[in-house]
Amino acid sequence: MSEVSGTTRPRVFAAVLAGGVGARMGAAAPKQLLPLAGRTIIEHTISAFEACPEVDEIIVLMVAEYVPRVEELVAEAGFAKVSRVLPGGATRTDTSVAALTALAGAADDDIVLLHDAARPLVSPATIATCVAALARVDAVGVAVPSADTVVRVVAGPDGEAIAEVPPRAGLRRMQTPQGFRMGTVRRAYALATADPDLVATDDCGVVLRYLPEKEVRIVPGEETNIKVTNPGDVEVAETLLRRSRGPAPLHEAAL
Repeated sequence: MSEVSGTTRPRVFAAVLAGGVGARMGAAAPKQLLPLAGRTIIEHTISAFEACPEVDEIIVLMVAEYVPRVEELVAEAGFAKVSRVLPGGATRTDTSVAALTALAGAADDDIVLLHDAARPLVSPATIATCVAALARVDAVGVAVPSADTVVRVVAGPDGEAIAEVPPRAGLRRMQTPQGFRMGTVRRAYALATADPDLVATDDCGVVLRYLPEKEVRIVPGEETNIKVTNPGDVEVAETLLRRSRGPAPLHEAAL
């Protein structure tokens, strides 16, 4: 717990998950280390949590052989809230489990925010919204409405066929961070890792499946909080960063 103006509040931990190599990017190094507007992708991601007053401590889970490089970046950038850079796991689930293991000393009432390092444009405002929602529920996911029609398909005789068109009004596209009371996500993952049939794509899904009595609250995300997955996504992220910074000063525009 943190001491704030004579009162205590849960500590807020952010885990930046960068355990994957990003094979779809086709780069020599993990995509988290690719340049984006003068910094690496992972530096932009950490910066958002560093800038959020609600966040007390940040840990980074990185591809094992690149841990020293990220430690160098953290030191060079002067990120005061980053306490550790640790090896991630072979899968997204393994990396989440590694993060929870690293935070074993945290209290059950503390908060953990699990965030994909490949979402470098997450805003401190979105992070703060997650933390605020966790005052009322034990699990929170960030999502945006689906602008596209989403269909469920089945295998047909010559390819896929549409089996169902769910109403778009009830569909959302999930983002990160996903936030939890520590005790809740620990219990969910303890059950999940004991299940030989575990198939998980995100942390909210683990809580939903293994602790169905828990409400997983949705808070609004931002369309700019994109995940950098394919080569073209870097260009999109660059454009979004330029827009967020506003027009360049006249002396820069003239260069």
